[in-house]
Amino acid sequence: MKHSEFDVAVIGAGHAGTEAAHAAARMGVKTALITLSQGDIGVMSCNPAIGGLGKGHLVREIDAMDGVMGRVADRAGIQFRLLNRRKGPAVQGPRAQADRALYRAAMLAETKNRENLTVITGEVTDFRMNGDRVCGVILGDGSEIPAKTVILTSGTFLRGIIHIGDVSRPGGRMGDRPSIKLAERLDSFDLPMARLKTGTPPRLDGRTIDWSVLERQDGDEQPVLFSFMSNAVTAPQIACGITHTNARTHEIIEKNLSRSAMYGGHIEGVGPRYCPSIEDKIVRFAEKDSHQVFLEPEGVNDHTIYPNGISTSLPEEVQVDYVRSIKGLEKVDILQPGYAIEYDYVDPRVLTPRLSLPEAPGLYLAGQINGTTGYEEAAAQGLVAGLNAALEVRGEEPLHFTRANSYIGVMIDDLTTRGVAEPYRMFTSRAEFRLSLRADNADQRLTPIALELGCVSEDRTSAFLTKMDQMDAVKSKLTAKTYTPKEIRAVGIDVNQDGNRRDGMAILAFPRVGFEDLLPLVDDLADTAPEIRKQIERDALYANYIARQERDVEAMKRDEAHEIPRDFDYAALDGLSNELKQKLSQARPGNIAQAGRVEGVTPAALTLILAHLRRDLKARKA
Repeated sequence: MKHSEFDVAVIGAGHAGTEAAHAAARMGVKTALITLSQGDIGVMSCNPAIGGLGKGHLVREIDAMDGVMGRVADRAGIQFRLLNRRKGPAVQGPRAQADRALYRAAMLAETKNRENLTVITGEVTDFRMNGDRVCGVILGDGSEIPAKTVILTSGTFLRGIIHIGDVSRPGGRMGDRPSIKLAERLDSFDLPMARLKTGTPPRLDGRTIDWSVLERQDGDEQPVLFSFMSNAVTAPQIACGITHTNARTHEIIEKNLSRSAMYGGHIEGVGPRYCPSIEDKIVRFAEKDSHQVFLEPEGVNDHTIYPNGISTSLPEEVQVDYVRSIKGLEKVDILQPGYAIEYDYVDPRVLTPRLSLPEAPGLYLAGQINGTTGYEEAAAQGLVAGLNAALEVRGEEPLHFTRANSYIGVMIDDLTTRGVAEPYRMFTSRAEFRLSLRADNADQRLTPIALELGCVSEDRTSAFLTKMDQMDAVKSKLTAKTYTPKEIRAVGIDVNQDGNRRDGMAILAFPRVGFEDLLPLVDDLADTAPEIRKQIERDALYANYIARQERDVEAMKRDEAHEIPRDFDYAALDGLSNELKQKLSQARPGNIAQAGRVEGVTPAALTLILAHLRRDLKARKA
């Protein structure tokens, strides 16, 4: 059997796959989303939450490009919290506890209603090939789906193995079989591959928890949503609980460390350092006598509780013992044991910045297959791959997210330039230009790019243009006139009597000065909408810092303009150490800026590469 031809075929309907399929479909190309089951669309296979520090920035950026994760998370959100609320907007991160069922239902509805998108049920076991080019997929029943481009989002399914104590069994996640044949096909491309692992905690029955003795954690009274198109919370709101491990918990775990899959030598893959298992915590932080555990409901009509902070690969009976040693959980029932999962990933340094694979033209990779961890990182990669696959089909130039315009660009550059030694997780500290890459201004940074691509709905286009018109009008009023220190102080704003005149935006940058403080000073501001007021306050607060940062951005752009051919021969460069030759040959940076981010590369090495590039250019012109 042969299906009709598609422009883009996406393998896998997890967070990377759904975002990739929606992105390609929004670009107007005929898209197929291939999944083992429609019930897998929108499944939150681990923590029932979206966002956080760094991760929340990614969700806002996906939304700014008219992606789906932010809108769906807002519909499914049962507790919203803005992390780092007491710090500046640059490092604040929106987070939502989600109802698993509501999230899946909302994502499925978005997917079924998406124009240009067809969901196909089946298992992909091979690629259709035309020479070395991938031109579609082959399903387990032998049927073929021709496609001009293919996006592989295999998650943890490539040769996935689930470990609980000394018991191991094949699985892409609990209850699902792994993908073996597709992994073997990837082997034929001779790609650098290795193993990573991640883990999940036991799921608890909330009806057997003594909530009365636990600390209660409520959401924010004024929820901060993810999507620029969302106006209000729609799902019932809940509280989470907080408890802690104790000396008895640690004693049980220490006594059984040798029975843990990781410490028993059953796992070769590297786990996420920033999300360690409870066994890791006990070993690495031996001086601590307790660790915090967040008890997170998985839904408003679901008794299942996700105990965030105690992921494990210990045997089931040990899990019961250590969990019941924790305050409030003395009589708890475990609904599903925690487990570790080990899987194949591809070294992302073989990918281009658009996430395509030069060794297999027509093939894109997104999500955990590229060495990342987390729903948000996966979805952001799906967006990049989906947009670029569609652009390739249309014969247009690829879209390049940069370190200067987005956290998405930071992540893609980190992956393709530096690679990973452990599952990659986004943090605000990874971004050099985080003062300008704030969650609150993601639409100002990226929606114009999305508009130019043509991947934005009419509703979002109208809402964004209206917002920008309003902001421009208010900023014009604020900068139309300057005021003396005497005039400023006359309305109650503390200012140095230095004789310098300042406009409204400069005054708004003062500490403890809000928009309302300017109303007596600047005419015609009283009708400004609350959200516009807040946004202009944030823009004013960072304006001076961003102006200084622009110099660094321009320097980086100059280095990015010095492109390095993919087949550049580093081995022929006299003056480079053999170690650097090997690292650069493996990383294959696309420009001087990327080369400078390869570990160990010095300014002298960059000068040498740049001189060689200029000689080559001069020789070609001659």
